[in-house]
Amino acid sequence: MASHRRPKQPSRTRVTVLTATAAAAVALSSQAAQAAPKPSKEDVKAKVDKLYEEAEQATEKYNGAKAKQDKLKEQVDDLQDKVARGQEDLNKLRDGLGSMATAQYRSGGIDPSVQLLLSSDPDEYLDRASTLDQLSGKQAGALKQIGDKQRTLKQQRAEATTKLQDLAETRKSLGEKKEEIQGKLAKAQELLNTLTEKERQALAEKEERANRSNDRVDLGDDVPESQRAAAALSAAKTKIGSPYVWGATGPSSFDCSGLTSWAYAQAGVQLDRTSQAQANNGTRISQDQLKPGDLVLFYDDLHHIGLYAGNGQVLHAPKPGANVRYESINNMPFMFGVRV
Repeated sequence: MASHRRPKQPSRTRVTVLTATAAAAVALSSQAAQAAPKPSKEDVKAKVDKLYEEAEQATEKYNGAKAKQDKLKEQVDDLQDKVARGQEDLNKLRDGLGSMATAQYRSGGIDPSVQLLLSSDPDEYLDRASTLDQLSGKQAGALKQIGDKQRTLKQQRAEATTKLQDLAETRKSLGEKKEEIQGKLAKAQELLNTLTEKERQALAEKEERANRSNDRVDLGDDVPESQRAAAALSAAKTKIGSPYVWGATGPSSFDCSGLTSWAYAQAGVQLDRTSQAQANNGTRISQDQLKPGDLVLFYDDLHHIGLYAGNGQVLHAPKPGANVRYESINNMPFMFGVRV
């Protein structure tokens, strides 16, 4: 027979012991958390620099999406304008054919083929080209013009629809890249905020010293390979001290590819918007072939670019929080140069 005795309740002593044990575990974990070493200024700086690099990678993707959006918007506007003008032309052609039909009626009747064209589904007529020989030469010419115009409009409307879909997807991508960049920069700021005021000041002073080093840099006596390279480098030098701002193309702030594209624009040369695209805007060269004004590409994915300034120095827009300045070409993993 099954037992129906009540389960034995834990003693007050046992409950007290369990409670004390749990409290001790919480206290120990709290002490362990408090005992965890605070990240050093160097560790924080390394993490922040990594976030800035990732933000720059995202920035170049953003720049590419922005350039694509601008191009698509221009194409869509052009197609929509063509469709509007084409519809006006088509309406005029149909009105002209209607006038011919009216004249035919007054003189004895409307040709059956013209009646078909002017019916509720005139496009059906175009599939019956064999009836064209029943019309007068003038009517046949008018009908052919209408048919050609209808086909063109159909094609342009389809192309515009496709471009609009691409534009919507590109705008979505643009928004995602913007959020990614802002997230990276916000995370970097959070890390910097964990430092003491003294530590933050030390980092700021180090950055300021790097910005001021422009006055002491030795560029050697090498000369540019071309007049346009000389003009581009000369223009970029006037922007030393301008702040890095992601997505900026000047004239008061720049990101890395924004600076190079702006500089070459002053020399009358139109470069592509992103560093990856600018890698194909000229002839690729090795480091020992570099001349002042040549483009220099860094990192495996080519997400950073600058202008070679001479004597192993690069003039570039480095990263968030930094100004346009000279730096050693060896400060980053060099990939190749490009002679525009």
